[in-house]
Amino acid sequence: QVQLVDSGGGLVQPGGSLRLSCAASGFTCLNYGMNWYRQAPGREREFVASISSGGVIKKYRDSVKGRFTLSRDNAQNTLYLQMNSLKSEDTAVYYCIAVVMYKDYWGQGPQVTVSS
Repeated sequence: QVQLVDSGGGLVQPGGSLRLSCAASGFTCLNYGMNWYRQAPGREREFVASISSGGVIKKYRDSVKGRFTLSRDNAQNTLYLQMNSLKSEDTAVYYCIAVVMYKDYWGQGPQVTVSS
């Protein structure tokens, strides 16, 4: 059974850091592309970052480039999103998404709140 369990959200001051984790089970995440999306209150869901199968290609939305970094621990079958220099506009629910065998799987969406 495919499952994504994401965690690591919380409240942080502007300029702070958080690391989101997305633990995968039921499939080997190295073999599939994975994505982070986010949705802020009153706004549409938006792409944040993606990593290709094998991890060769990483893409980021422009507003997070240089601040957010994707990494993957293959032994733990876990995807990470390191978020540095956080801004208030990064406040959102963050979702880890994987497409496995043509079906989308979502994590539960940790809340990230950036506020002083």
